[in-house]
Amino acid sequence: MKIKSLTASIAIIAALIATPALAQAPKPVRVAGVIQSVDGHTVTAKSDKGVEIKLNLADKVVVIEVLKASLSDIKPNDFIGSGAMPQPDGSQKAIEVHIFPESMRGTGEGFRPWTHPGSTMTNGTVGETVTGVSGQTITVSYKGGQQKIVVPPGTPIVRFQIGDVGALKPGAAFGVFAATKQPDGSYNVARINVGVGGVVPP
Repeated sequence: MKIKSLTASIAIIAALIATPALAQAPKPVRVAGVIQSVDGHTVTAKSDKGVEIKLNLADKVVVIEVLKASLSDIKPNDFIGSGAMPQPDGSQKAIEVHIFPESMRGTGEGFRPWTHPGSTMTNGTVGETVTGVSGQTITVSYKGGQQKIVVPPGTPIVRFQIGDVGALKPGAAFGVFAATKQPDGSYNVARINVGVGGVVPP
């Protein structure tokens, strides 16, 4: 009985010790802004909140160049993503559309809530398209379902392509969806989106 009691006590103490460590694990956060300088794999930038930040790029950081695109660039069987707002008829009204390169097909595939209150994100394969008075409706299919995305005139549309650290230049806008803040205030980054030609990444 004493042995069992001692074992149980040790297990409880171990759990209590581990709990604070788990609670203190930093959660990935989104950071965005404009690059000021690049030194190897260290990027100094001004965030969209107006403060200076440092990004520590991973040795094998994934750099995604974000270029301006248009509705005519979206073709059947393309893999796209669209942030949108649900409409009364069940369709989704696009806020922005991203065209993925073939090498990124399947990225985030599915239908889920997005960052804006009440908004959705649909990532999937383009099927049927129908042009109407209010814009173009695109059927986007993914594993387990599909959504009709209405793309009104003027909707921001961008195209992603794989780049390298050479695309990270002073003055370019950037976005990181999952940065990990470090004790010194810098951020560890495994993937970064960078705008090309003045584009501001989503």
